[in-house]
Amino acid sequence: MSKKIKVLVVPSDRTGVGYFRSTKPHITLENNYPDEFHVDIDYEPRIDDDNFLKKYDIIHYHRTFGPYEKCAELVNRCNDLGIVTIMDIDDHWAPGKHHPAYLMIKQAEMDKKILENIKSAKNITTTTTLFADEIAKYNKTNNIYVLPNAIDPKEKQYTPKPSKSDRLRIGWLGGSSHLKDLEILEGVVSKLKSDGLMDKVQFVVCGFDLRGSVTMIDEKTGQQKQRPIQPMESVWYLYEKIFTNNYQSVSEDYKNFLHKFKKGEYEGIENEPYRRVWTKPISTYATNYNLFDVSLAPIVEHNFNRVKSQLKVIEAGFHKKAIIAQDYGPYQIDLENYYEKPIKGEHLPVVNPNGNALLVKSNKNHKDWYRHIKRLILNPELVTELSDKLHKTVKDTYSIDAVTKTRRELYIKLLKEVKKLEIVA
Repeated sequence: MSKKIKVLVVPSDRTGVGYFRSTKPHITLENNYPDEFHVDIDYEPRIDDDNFLKKYDIIHYHRTFGPYEKCAELVNRCNDLGIVTIMDIDDHWAPGKHHPAYLMIKQAEMDKKILENIKSAKNITTTTTLFADEIAKYNKTNNIYVLPNAIDPKEKQYTPKPSKSDRLRIGWLGGSSHLKDLEILEGVVSKLKSDGLMDKVQFVVCGFDLRGSVTMIDEKTGQQKQRPIQPMESVWYLYEKIFTNNYQSVSEDYKNFLHKFKKGEYEGIENEPYRRVWTKPISTYATNYNLFDVSLAPIVEHNFNRVKSQLKVIEAGFHKKAIIAQDYGPYQIDLENYYEKPIKGEHLPVVNPNGNALLVKSNKNHKDWYRHIKRLILNPELVTELSDKLHKTVKDTYSIDAVTKTRRELYIKLLKEVKKLEIVA
């Protein structure tokens, strides 16, 4: 190779999606292939300066390159300059009405703007084949590639250091947009309590966060004012009610502690059937997996969820956790149900030797989440079996080194197609 391939990366934020889809993948690309790639990460590149842009062979951007209304023009300009442009997208551009950002997205017409960028993109990378097929309905280039979310097992937060407990700990780790998903679990805690199993289980909710504001609109003037959100207005309070059966499953002393909404660990938390874990930064949030044994992944069936990434599966596998997940969309990519339908005339389900998870069909939400959790409480050896199988499923396919190798091959292929053969080995 006569010279390094220069890549400009334009993330959409400095945390979250920017970490998984922009910064971490490209830092690894340069680290793994230092003789082939030079990477610059720039949140505000000089998009009006052709001489600046021409320094790069590839420009990778998430959702938009520059202002949305100028993105198509800028991509075409880069194309004329012989620069390969790659748009990355990880979530559907149009979340349903249940999503907390729905009104904001609609008012700002963000869904339309992102879709226009998809239509004008020369190359697109995304997370799953399901999403790639959806994107292909609007982008006719046939240049849509799957580069899944990946984990760096050398990163501290993905090094399993599980804590011990006499209880089976069932965990959920996520953000503030999942109320409808978690409402699927309504009644599970109540049923387990009726079975006398609450002393054998602990539900762990990770990511608890009371930051945010409420917008108040004066009906007469239309004037908007904002104030800090109150704890009991938070979606996290609603999450907590689901996992504590409206706080009926916890001791009165612990309930009082939780309702103070102060950070800190409750003395005697190991004896409670619920644990609140406050939010952590993107650099350490995955250490939460050390606090539980089984990960939950319920999702409502709709198109936004159908094309989401299977990151929960990947993270649980790298942390050697068992998973109970919805038998839908992203969770059908890597997961096989441990239990198959009973043989006709028999009542017990048949074990699938390739099964690496417990899956729940949406028409069985009312009973199978409870049934699967109860099975694992009563059969701890099954937790170990499922966690080992899931780890084997994800450890090679979704390691960042494997995905980075695929990224390298893709970038070289795209450069060859624009005849930049002089810089390609």
